[in-house]
Amino acid sequence: MTEAEHLAETELDFPREWIEFRDPDDSETLIRADTTWLLSRWTCIFGNGCPGIDAEQPEDGCCLHGAYFTDMDDERRVKKIVRKLTPQTWQNYRRKTASIVEDVLEGEDGEEEHSRKTTTVDGACIFHNRPGFEGGTGCALHAQALRDGVHPLEYKPEVCWQVPIKRDFSTIEHADETVTEVTWIGEFNRRAWGSGGHEFDWWCTTSPQAHVGAEPLYRSYEAELVELIGRAAYDVLADMCAQREKTGQAAQHPATRRALSLTPVHRD
Repeated sequence: MTEAEHLAETELDFPREWIEFRDPDDSETLIRADTTWLLSRWTCIFGNGCPGIDAEQPEDGCCLHGAYFTDMDDERRVKKIVRKLTPQTWQNYRRKTASIVEDVLEGEDGEEEHSRKTTTVDGACIFHNRPGFEGGTGCALHAQALRDGVHPLEYKPEVCWQVPIKRDFSTIEHADETVTEVTWIGEFNRRAWGSGGHEFDWWCTTSPQAHVGAEPLYRSYEAELVELIGRAAYDVLADMCAQREKTGQAAQHPATRRALSLTPVHRD
């Protein structure tokens, strides 16, 4: 198999294994988690060979379109953090926080929805410091969190730190008329972005290029998973993943399998 074949994205549909358990903090909630994804060796390779979602802007990674806020609390939190940034740490420095957000009208006539997202500057998120900026390349919010000694999820828009974890919710109405709420934890693949995700020139979750982490995703993304499902649920999830990792029971993610088969020179 050639190097190009090794690095090509895998198909979206392949055998996966899931686990489910009751949330220790909420007996009415069932957590269903994709162990094939959580046991993968995915890791963010931004600034380390990431081709980006637009081949003409590889150095901008997946920061091209700005970040959609999940709600007003998400927006207010980011605006508060922005006050920590300076012209030395943020290339697109703005004194007024209102200028970092724009309204977006999406959908068809009669079904339009207003969304709020970070503004874009020169084709990328306003918080994206470009190569050559003296304050450093990459997300200004992420860098500020590291300077302050806190996890970046505390400073960045929620969508930015959740990816590549996809959290969904559903409800099961049983035949006995009882109801179970379900929290799904899975892979943020191209489908998760909607139709636009299929237009990306490259996406990381199904590419062996990004499946080169030193440890499984459920461990490297512990903080994010704890934020998404809570500490008690994460501890159960981690124990179940560890057991499957030890026994090799879970179906392996094909992108991880390809990455592990590469010669050492390709994994540097």
